[in-house]
Amino acid sequence: MPQPVVELDRVGKTYYTGDVETPVLFDLSFSIVPGEFVAIVGGSGSGKTTLLNLMGLLDRPTAGVIRVEGREVSHLDELGRARMRRDRLGFIFQFHYLLPEFTVLENALMPCRMRGREFEKSREARMRELLTYVGLEEKLNVRPPQLSGGQQQRVAVVRSLANDPAVVFADEPTGNLDSKSGRMVFDLMKRLSRESGTAFIMVTHDDNFALEADRVIRIRDGRIQAPPGRHEGTELAVAAPEA
Repeated sequence: MPQPVVELDRVGKTYYTGDVETPVLFDLSFSIVPGEFVAIVGGSGSGKTTLLNLMGLLDRPTAGVIRVEGREVSHLDELGRARMRRDRLGFIFQFHYLLPEFTVLENALMPCRMRGREFEKSREARMRELLTYVGLEEKLNVRPPQLSGGQQQRVAVVRSLANDPAVVFADEPTGNLDSKSGRMVFDLMKRLSRESGTAFIMVTHDDNFALEADRVIRIRDGRIQAPPGRHEGTELAVAAPEA
């Protein structure tokens, strides 16, 4: 069995405001392997985005251990966390966050620029290839305001793969798109995950998309909802969203 790219061991998260404690996540344990496409679903306030932020090293757990590619990352200092995000993780958000003053190609290469001009240059051919793959070969020198919403999000998907990450975290990546564009972006992510071997972890409200993932993790009130016969807080094999 391949080494998991992400592992959670009894992870919890509590926010503190003065003397007030607000527990959000409780005792979560599961792992995700290379090339797996996982959907995280749950109602508003269930803790799914907090969970994504913990796995993406955008926040810290208050209990338990998180490992990325076998490395314990829960207690890395800020510089170590920033390097891990830069080198091994990719991100896609509900809004594309493209920089309007840069071209499509320059936006796709932006994560590489953070590692230096030489690295950026070494990745340019791959980014051109991926942008062509997603149907944007004629838009490489166009700026984002000249693109449709679906095209902009396709650039964001390609950008998430710029540094050849082990795992991509996608927070409602289709939530700001019409149904046709959303379907195109979702299918693109699944295809890229399968072909590149990169794991994708997607938070979504769309049960139709969730059911097409390799695995669904349903969060309710900060806990994993296990299928019948399984205990809460354990890894799910397949758990279909509620009707």
